[in-house]
Amino acid sequence: MKMYLDTSNMVAILRLDEKEYQWEGGREMAEGLHRFIFEKLKENGKDWKDISEITFFSGPGSFTGLRIGASVVNTLAHELKIPLFDHHGKEHEIILPDYGRAANISKPRK
Repeated sequence: MKMYLDTSNMVAILRLDEKEYQWEGGREMAEGLHRFIFEKLKENGKDWKDISEITFFSGPGSFTGLRIGASVVNTLAHELKIPLFDHHGKEHEIILPDYGRAANISKPRK
């Protein structure tokens, strides 16, 4: 089963083969993304081991959303020993998010 994941904004998009699902993860993205993916796999009678390759929308987009999504797909691809692609079709060993601009990091208050 091919998996596509886009976490570039507050609504995560997951495709499992030809089926598409959306989830308004918002501030719960880090805590709920694995559960969301697992529930959709189960709805299709599948499990983690049934994922044959992953494509990830690597950006630009939300700094936090892209970091969470990249962490998930990097871990899954590594542990399942499956190919990992960016949304341009280029294969990667590890996906790095493309934020579209430099990070806006504020100075520490102390």
